[in-house]
Amino acid sequence: MSNNGKLMYSCTLPLRWGDMDAYGHVNNATYIRYLEEARVQMLAAMGAGLQTETRAPVIVNVGCTFLRQLTYPDAVRIDCYASAPGRSSFMIEYCLYAESDPAALAGEGYSKVVWIDRETNRSVPLPEAIRSQIKA
Repeated sequence: MSNNGKLMYSCTLPLRWGDMDAYGHVNNATYIRYLEEARVQMLAAMGAGLQTETRAPVIVNVGCTFLRQLTYPDAVRIDCYASAPGRSSFMIEYCLYAESDPAALAGEGYSKVVWIDRETNRSVPLPEAIRSQIKA
């Protein structure tokens, strides 16, 4: 994955014992939850009203490539890069790093965020306040 986006946000999340699976590493589905948490924190930091607005962001696709195992006890740093703002959407690319080995990329992910009208479930223009932060 090439990171052509702008670094918008970074957070560190603790790995929990319950995140692990029978193979002794963080389950692959849990990586998607980590991306979700980082995305929600990033959007909140950008001023997106996630629960109170009639227009809000939703995800239309998400993916993750698993490069290294994450294991408890540790933490994961997730860097969020925003790019490609369109009429109603933009892309987020994620880079995941184990706190115990911060130079080694543990995973890469992406999601496409689309702004919708929550009453009609139709796409609406990306708020200028969000677009301007991505383009700045």
